[in-house]
Amino acid sequence: MNSQNPTAVPAADEDLSMAVIELVADASGIDPVELDPLYNVIDPEVIDTLSSSSGFSSLEFEYAGHTVVVDGTGKEIEISLEPVTIGSDRSSGVSGPSL
Repeated sequence: MNSQNPTAVPAADEDLSMAVIELVADASGIDPVELDPLYNVIDPEVIDTLSSSSGFSSLEFEYAGHTVVVDGTGKEIEISLEPVTIGSDRSSGVSGPSL
């Protein structure tokens, strides 16, 4: 992960979905209630259960103009934001190999 991108390590008693919303809102300079609902992109319950899922390593999804990376490979779960890139075909997505 790039240290220049916003990151958060949620407290043990904090829902991961709320940490995602707060990090995106902070990085966007807006109040969390101004964001589109997270459930329009991903089920918040899926995110909230990641910390108790055995074998979880990472999850990436696009939300509010950011690629959200939830990384569980270390001792703590870390949430970071990466910029969303635009492909040469003008489609939105994370850069990488095409299908």
